[in-house]
Amino acid sequence: MKITPKRVNLFMLLKLPLAYISGVRVKTLSEEQATVKIAHKWMNQNPFKSMFWAAQGMAAEMSTGVLVMRAIADSKENVSMLVTHQEANFYKKATGKILFTCNGGNEISKAIKMSKINKEGQVLQLIAEGKNEDGVVVSKFNFEWSLKVKL
Repeated sequence: MKITPKRVNLFMLLKLPLAYISGVRVKTLSEEQATVKIAHKWMNQNPFKSMFWAAQGMAAEMSTGVLVMRAIADSKENVSMLVTHQEANFYKKATGKILFTCNGGNEISKAIKMSKINKEGQVLQLIAEGKNEDGVVVSKFNFEWSLKVKL
């Protein structure tokens, strides 16, 4: 199956309804980069009138995860994927539209190739940076993904 923003958004509706209802949407997707949008609204706000950290986390993880899904589909390998660790830093209140971008597509492809050669799982770090409409970084998430080609 070809991984496209439209198909991933439909997948979210069917399999990740909380992310979909919260407003997480894949905007762009290429081999190297993914951008995911989430807008601050009543459904995903905290008591301080900004976006709840977990809503930001869903969008941030999707920006890394959709790149992993695309790399797996492109490799035509049977690969298991799992987030094994996550850290986040918050710099400014998240209000309005927030775009999370991950640029780790090349590293994912290399990890899949290395797993096939070594027959071992590979761990890689993918960073998702969230920026508001003014281009100011509001949060940065670091996800540790474990990938292993199943033989």
